[in-house]
Amino acid sequence: MEEEILRESFRQKTWSEQATKDSWMVFKIMGEIVSGYEKMQKMGPCVSIFGSARIKPDTKYYKMTEEIAQKITELGFGVITGGGPGIMEAGNKGAKESGGKSIGLNIELPFEQHLNPYIDKLYSMEFDYFFIRKLMFIKYSQGFIVMPGGFGTLDELSEALTLIQTGKIGRFPIVLVGSKFWNGLLDWFKNTL
Repeated sequence: MEEEILRESFRQKTWSEQATKDSWMVFKIMGEIVSGYEKMQKMGPCVSIFGSARIKPDTKYYKMTEEIAQKITELGFGVITGGGPGIMEAGNKGAKESGGKSIGLNIELPFEQHLNPYIDKLYSMEFDYFFIRKLMFIKYSQGFIVMPGGFGTLDELSEALTLIQTGKIGRFPIVLVGSKFWNGLLDWFKNTL
């Protein structure tokens, strides 16, 4: 059984299987970008908060994220998160409870991700494509707060660092919270990359 699954996974797809829907997908992608631009340009200055969807409300990073979001809104910025649970929920909760804009850019996933209850529905968006969602985070954020997280968090951080390094976007603040969590990656950046 496992061997059959493995064979099917690596089966060469014919060109017609691979290219069939590509042309029409362009229109869906364009629509998602235009919708995102129209909605996000009305938000005003914002800071994005990234981090794990698996952090529970009784943990130090959840509470710390709430406090950071409150301080961000006190400075006049809205808070953008991925709109899901964990760190994202903490960021939206801190923003909403302090009277700031609480924005959620959710992605449709087959598991785990659901909109948290602290997002202002007026400001929430649902995306089908990760790259468009990341575009909205980067285009409409004046800075990133990056809490401990997993591959999604690392992907969002790497995207921003790559765009800054290549001169595709201007420099902006990126704050990594949790030195114990991030030190290994920072050492690797400094000594290996």
